[in-house]
Amino acid sequence: MSPLDQLPRGRPGRGLRRSRRPGVTPDAGIRRRPGQVLVGSFAAAIAVGTLLLLLPVSSAGRGATVLEALFTATSAVCVTGLVVVDTATFWTPFGQAVVMLLFQVGGFGIMTLASLLGLLLSRRLGLRSRLVGASATSTVSLGDLRRVLLGIGTVTVVVEGTTAAVLAARFVHTYGEPVGRAAWLGLFHAVSAFNNAGFALYTDNLMGFVTDPWVCLPIAAAVVVGGIGFPVLLEVWRSPRRPRAWSLHTKISVMMTAVLITAGTVFMTLAEWSNPATLGPLDVRGKVLAGFFQGVSPRTAGFNSIDIAQMDSATWLGSDVLMFIGGGSGGTAGGIKITTFTVLLVVIWAELRGDPDATLFDRRIAVSAQRQALAVALLGVAAVLVSTIVIAMTSPFTSDQVLYEVVSAFATVGLSTGITAQLDSWHQVILCALMFVGRLGPVTLGTALALRSKQRLVRMPESAPIVG
Repeated sequence: MSPLDQLPRGRPGRGLRRSRRPGVTPDAGIRRRPGQVLVGSFAAAIAVGTLLLLLPVSSAGRGATVLEALFTATSAVCVTGLVVVDTATFWTPFGQAVVMLLFQVGGFGIMTLASLLGLLLSRRLGLRSRLVGASATSTVSLGDLRRVLLGIGTVTVVVEGTTAAVLAARFVHTYGEPVGRAAWLGLFHAVSAFNNAGFALYTDNLMGFVTDPWVCLPIAAAVVVGGIGFPVLLEVWRSPRRPRAWSLHTKISVMMTAVLITAGTVFMTLAEWSNPATLGPLDVRGKVLAGFFQGVSPRTAGFNSIDIAQMDSATWLGSDVLMFIGGGSGGTAGGIKITTFTVLLVVIWAELRGDPDATLFDRRIAVSAQRQALAVALLGVAAVLVSTIVIAMTSPFTSDQVLYEVVSAFATVGLSTGITAQLDSWHQVILCALMFVGRLGPVTLGTALALRSKQRLVRMPESAPIVG
């Protein structure tokens, strides 16, 4: 049951007024608002970020064009990491701070942030704020929202603070950075990692640290923690030694995160093991570390410690799969989400066995969840295929390069083969749209834009067409 379904249907309570429109239930208007507010807030944040990046103080040399500012703001708010200008050299420290603020707000969730601030200031949340916050955080129960919001704030501060401290210490003692500069580098990359943004203050991203575990591992850890989903983190924190007591969602998220990280690491390491332009020159330890980092990163992180443009085309295709699946629901990751992917796998397995129920961990998966997973996956495939075909037909780049770029945008990853800045302006606008849709989710966006929802009182007779 969604948070919106838990609204009272009898006598309206405090904060809930009867509708004056005949035939409309008191909560019908509120029921549709959280998704719309979420979409509008992300759009507003992108607009504000664009205006800030257009200020002369934001750019180091020439002023940014409207498209450059819009693309960067969209990429930051949608925690993607694709860029059309070099973050390290094009933007001033002020511009870089704006970018960091944008992906912090985008990753945390605009409505989540607003609800948390309201909670800290007033010590209580109104019904509307609870609905909006529940929509943003994928909270199961309205009663859990206060705990979830406080947990999100705590986890964010702890993970980003710890990661920033470790990185800053490494930059000072190993790379000779001044304390102030090291602290800024540590904070920027920690926030970028936890929010799965992938922005870096080095022109080559993190390629200069490919064999440094004190840089790659803390960033990878922050990526995993931020991408697995806040509800999962809180549930694991409450019952770390009782996995049997975890919800089905948490069990799926933990299991599939481990499976995909392992599979991604093995695939990346073996696929690029002998490539002289990527892992080839490294020793065994360096290859394993780089393979692990690149196995984690495509699951919406966007950092790269090896040259993506020099990877084999088969490796690109494998990365496309990892990017499209993405991370956990309710976190900073993108993609169709690992729960969606898992539900589809379970449904296929049940169909192959002739089982009328799709079950996992002794739980029957609701038909509504199956339909939602199918809708999210197919809408995602459609968005990726249409965009890839359009851009590939009107650009000089190969289809595998374009596909990589499009999947990276839709899944809000940020990895690139290096063609983003070379695309035509309207191609970049398409990528902006993909990042926006990919961050909010096709179903969420469609629901937010729908004028009204319908409930059928009469169902048609059932029939089964021939499939296959």
